[in-house]
Amino acid sequence: MRVLHTMIRVGDLDRSLKFYTDVLGMKLLRRKEYPDGKFTLAFVGYGPESAHAVIELTYNWDTHQYDLGNGYGHVALEVDDVYKACEDIRKRGGKVTREAGPMKHGSTVIAFVEDPDGYKIELIQKGTQARN
Repeated sequence: MRVLHTMIRVGDLDRSLKFYTDVLGMKLLRRKEYPDGKFTLAFVGYGPESAHAVIELTYNWDTHQYDLGNGYGHVALEVDDVYKACEDIRKRGGKVTREAGPMKHGSTVIAFVEDPDGYKIELIQKGTQARN
């Protein structure tokens, strides 16, 4: 397994992209709008996603402000088989909060598990993640 990205929700995507690219020196690696879901995903980082962990900025079109408490999204881990990973996590006493399957409004195969404090960890099946 390896860390893929950390997701945070942002209230103004252009402002956030300016900060991450201009202030922190990251590159905009990809950006995709999901009109049916009314959200946009933008991925920023210092190198290609194939070799580096990145930050996913999620802009929900109907939400323009978040409290820090609900701004956290999840940490993502790439796995070879999401279905087997969920089974193995359950066997080790972990809690699966979203069963394995394609994401809504997309084809990436994902699942979510929860750590003991309630933080979400997304499992993404290798080879199914959509790229722009």
